[in-house]
Amino acid sequence: MASRADLPSRREIALAIPFLPFLGLEGPLQGPSQGEDEAARRGYSTAILLRHAEKDAASDPKDPALSAAGQERARALLRLLAKAGATHLYASEYRRTRETLGPLAQARSLEIQAVPAADVQGLASRIRGLPAGSVAVVAGHSNTVPSIASALGGSMKDLVSSPSGPALRDDEYARLVILAWPVPAEAKALPASLIELAYGA
Repeated sequence: MASRADLPSRREIALAIPFLPFLGLEGPLQGPSQGEDEAARRGYSTAILLRHAEKDAASDPKDPALSAAGQERARALLRLLAKAGATHLYASEYRRTRETLGPLAQARSLEIQAVPAADVQGLASRIRGLPAGSVAVVAGHSNTVPSIASALGGSMKDLVSSPSGPALRDDEYARLVILAWPVPAEAKALPASLIELAYGA
Protein backbone atom coordinates (compact mmCIF):
# COMPACT_ATOMS: atom_id res chain seq x y z
CA MET A 1 0.00 0.00 0.00
CA ALA A 2 1.28 3.46 -0.90
CA SER A 3 2.25 5.68 2.00
CA ARG A 4 0.66 9.08 2.46
CA ALA A 5 3.90 10.69 1.23
CA ASP A 6 3.61 8.76 -2.04
CA LEU A 7 0.07 9.96 -2.74
CA PRO A 8 -0.53 13.12 -4.80
CA SER A 9 -1.63 16.23 -2.95
CA ARG A 10 -5.08 17.75 -3.44
CA ARG A 11 -3.51 20.57 -5.46
CA GLU A 12 -1.66 18.10 -7.72
CA ILE A 13 -4.87 16.18 -8.32
CA ALA A 14 -6.82 19.37 -9.03
CA LEU A 15 -4.23 20.69 -11.47
CA ALA A 16 -4.21 17.35 -13.31
CA ILE A 17 -7.96 17.43 -14.03
CA PRO A 18 -7.78 19.59 -17.20
CA PHE A 19 -5.17 17.23 -18.66
CA LEU A 20 -7.21 14.02 -18.37
CA PRO A 21 -8.87 14.25 -21.82
CA PHE A 22 -5.44 14.68 -23.46
CA LEU A 23 -3.75 11.86 -21.58
CA GLY A 24 -6.46 9.29 -22.35
CA LEU A 25 -6.73 8.22 -18.72
CA GLU A 26 -9.35 5.71 -17.67
CA GLY A 27 -11.74 6.54 -14.86
CA PRO A 28 -14.87 8.53 -14.03
CA LEU A 29 -13.70 11.56 -16.04
CA GLN A 30 -13.04 9.54 -19.21
CA GLY A 31 -14.28 11.36 -22.30
CA PRO A 32 -13.93 14.98 -23.44
CA SER A 33 -17.32 16.27 -22.38
CA GLN A 34 -16.95 15.01 -18.82
CA GLY A 35 -13.41 16.41 -18.62
CA GLU A 36 -14.54 19.79 -19.92
CA ASP A 37 -17.44 19.92 -17.44
CA GLU A 38 -15.14 19.07 -14.54
CA ALA A 39 -12.56 21.66 -15.62
CA ALA A 40 -15.26 24.33 -15.80
CA ARG A 41 -16.74 23.34 -12.45
CA ARG A 42 -13.39 23.58 -10.73
CA GLY A 43 -12.45 26.84 -12.47
CA TYR A 44 -9.64 25.77 -14.78
CA SER A 45 -8.71 26.84 -18.28
CA THR A 46 -6.29 25.23 -20.71
CA ALA A 47 -3.98 26.46 -23.46
CA ILE A 48 -2.41 24.19 -26.08
CA LEU A 49 0.65 25.71 -27.76
CA LEU A 50 2.42 24.46 -30.87
CA ARG A 51 4.62 25.66 -33.65
CA HIS A 52 3.20 25.91 -37.17
CA ALA A 53 3.70 22.79 -39.29
CA GLU A 54 6.36 22.43 -41.97
CA LYS A 55 6.40 25.23 -44.54
CA ASP A 56 6.78 24.96 -48.31
CA ALA A 57 10.20 26.32 -49.26
CA ALA A 58 9.02 26.76 -52.87
CA SER A 59 6.13 29.11 -51.98
CA ASP A 60 6.14 32.81 -51.14
CA PRO A 61 9.32 33.32 -49.04
CA LYS A 62 7.71 36.20 -47.13
CA ASP A 63 4.58 34.25 -46.19
CA PRO A 64 4.98 30.59 -47.13
CA ALA A 65 2.18 28.07 -47.16
CA LEU A 66 2.44 24.60 -45.65
CA SER A 67 4.25 21.86 -47.51
CA ALA A 68 2.68 18.46 -48.11
CA ALA A 69 4.35 17.27 -44.89
CA GLY A 70 2.96 20.31 -43.09
CA GLN A 71 -0.55 19.63 -44.35
CA GLU A 72 -0.30 16.07 -43.06
CA ARG A 73 0.87 17.36 -39.68
CA ALA A 74 -2.13 19.73 -39.58
CA ARG A 75 -4.39 16.71 -40.12
CA ALA A 76 -2.49 14.87 -37.37
CA LEU A 77 -3.21 17.81 -35.07
CA LEU A 78 -6.90 17.46 -35.84
CA ARG A 79 -6.78 13.75 -34.99
CA LEU A 80 -5.03 14.51 -31.70
CA LEU A 81 -7.32 17.35 -30.63
CA ALA A 82 -10.61 16.29 -32.21
CA LYS A 83 -12.11 15.47 -28.80
CA ALA A 84 -10.13 17.94 -26.68
CA GLY A 85 -12.98 20.47 -26.65
CA ALA A 86 -11.17 23.41 -28.25
CA THR A 87 -13.14 26.62 -27.73
CA HIS A 88 -10.75 29.26 -29.13
CA LEU A 89 -8.14 29.18 -31.89
CA TYR A 90 -5.32 31.71 -32.19
CA ALA A 91 -2.71 32.10 -34.92
CA SER A 92 -0.20 34.72 -35.93
CA GLU A 93 -0.66 36.91 -38.97
CA TYR A 94 1.21 34.39 -41.12
CA ARG A 95 -0.37 31.88 -43.47
CA ARG A 96 1.49 28.86 -42.13
CA THR A 97 0.03 29.23 -38.63
CA ARG A 98 -3.53 29.63 -39.93
CA GLU A 99 -3.15 26.62 -42.22
CA THR A 100 -1.87 24.53 -39.32
CA LEU A 101 -5.10 25.17 -37.44
CA GLY A 102 -7.29 24.97 -40.57
CA PRO A 103 -8.50 21.35 -40.27
CA LEU A 104 -9.27 21.78 -36.56
CA ALA A 105 -11.09 25.05 -37.20
CA GLN A 106 -13.23 23.44 -39.87
CA ALA A 107 -14.02 20.39 -37.75
CA ARG A 108 -14.95 22.51 -34.71
CA SER A 109 -16.64 25.30 -36.71
CA LEU A 110 -14.38 27.83 -34.99
CA GLU A 111 -12.92 31.09 -36.28
CA ILE A 112 -9.14 31.42 -36.18
CA GLN A 113 -8.37 34.67 -34.40
CA ALA A 114 -5.25 36.44 -35.65
CA VAL A 115 -2.87 37.99 -33.12
CA PRO A 116 0.46 39.48 -34.33
CA ALA A 117 3.39 37.20 -33.60
CA ALA A 118 5.17 40.04 -31.79
CA ASP A 119 2.27 40.62 -29.38
CA VAL A 120 3.02 37.78 -26.97
CA GLN A 121 1.80 39.64 -23.90
CA GLY A 122 -1.41 40.69 -25.62
CA LEU A 123 -2.12 37.10 -26.65
CA ALA A 124 -1.40 35.82 -23.16
CA SER A 125 -3.75 38.41 -21.66
CA ARG A 126 -6.53 37.38 -24.04
CA ILE A 127 -6.07 33.71 -23.17
CA ARG A 128 -5.86 34.37 -19.42
CA GLY A 129 -9.08 36.38 -19.71
CA LEU A 130 -11.09 33.50 -21.15
CA PRO A 131 -13.83 31.97 -18.96
CA ALA A 132 -13.30 28.84 -16.92
CA GLY A 133 -13.41 25.66 -18.96
CA SER A 134 -11.96 27.31 -22.08
CA VAL A 135 -9.48 25.39 -24.22
CA ALA A 136 -7.38 27.73 -26.38
CA VAL A 137 -5.21 26.28 -29.16
CA VAL A 138 -2.38 28.52 -30.35
CA ALA A 139 -0.23 28.07 -33.45
CA GLY A 140 2.92 30.14 -33.16
CA HIS A 141 6.54 30.08 -34.27
CA SER A 142 9.81 28.56 -33.06
CA ASN A 143 10.72 31.83 -31.35
CA THR A 144 7.27 32.66 -29.94
CA VAL A 145 5.93 29.40 -28.47
CA PRO A 146 8.40 29.42 -25.52
CA SER A 147 7.63 33.09 -24.85
CA ILE A 148 3.88 32.45 -24.90
CA ALA A 149 4.32 29.53 -22.50
CA SER A 150 6.35 31.77 -20.19
CA ALA A 151 3.77 34.57 -20.36
CA LEU A 152 1.09 32.05 -19.35
CA GLY A 153 3.11 30.93 -16.33
CA GLY A 154 4.86 27.84 -17.71
CA SER A 155 8.46 27.03 -18.56
CA MET A 156 9.67 24.91 -21.48
CA LYS A 157 12.93 22.98 -21.41
CA ASP A 158 15.45 21.90 -24.05
CA LEU A 159 15.39 25.17 -25.98
CA VAL A 160 18.08 26.89 -28.06
CA SER A 161 19.20 30.50 -28.03
CA SER A 162 18.04 32.92 -30.71
CA PRO A 163 18.29 36.72 -31.19
CA SER A 164 14.75 37.03 -29.82
CA GLY A 165 15.29 34.70 -26.86
CA PRO A 166 14.76 30.96 -26.17
CA ALA A 167 13.40 29.09 -29.17
CA LEU A 168 12.60 25.65 -30.55
CA ARG A 169 15.15 24.10 -32.88
CA ASP A 170 14.63 24.80 -36.57
CA ASP A 171 13.76 21.16 -37.21
CA GLU A 172 11.26 20.82 -34.32
CA TYR A 173 7.65 20.69 -35.43
CA ALA A 174 6.22 17.91 -33.26
CA ARG A 175 6.37 19.55 -29.82
CA LEU A 176 3.04 20.45 -28.28
CA VAL A 177 2.65 22.10 -24.87
CA ILE A 178 -0.44 21.94 -22.68
CA LEU A 179 -0.85 24.40 -19.82
CA ALA A 180 -3.65 24.62 -17.28
CA TRP A 181 -4.32 27.14 -14.54
CA PRO A 182 -7.04 28.08 -12.05
CA VAL A 183 -9.20 30.93 -13.30
CA PRO A 184 -10.44 32.88 -10.22
CA ALA A 185 -8.64 36.21 -9.81
CA GLU A 186 -7.16 35.25 -6.46
CA ALA A 187 -5.61 32.15 -8.03
CA LYS A 188 -4.09 33.76 -11.13
CA ALA A 189 -0.76 34.31 -9.39
CA LEU A 190 -0.24 30.53 -9.23
CA PRO A 191 2.05 29.09 -11.91
CA ALA A 192 0.45 27.08 -14.69
CA SER A 193 0.88 23.33 -14.78
CA LEU A 194 2.64 22.25 -17.98
CA ILE A 195 3.06 18.99 -19.85
CA GLU A 196 4.57 18.34 -23.29
CA LEU A 197 3.48 15.92 -25.98
CA ALA A 198 4.69 15.10 -29.49
CA TYR A 199 2.36 14.62 -32.44
CA GLY A 200 2.61 13.78 -36.13
CA ALA A 201 5.46 11.87 -37.72
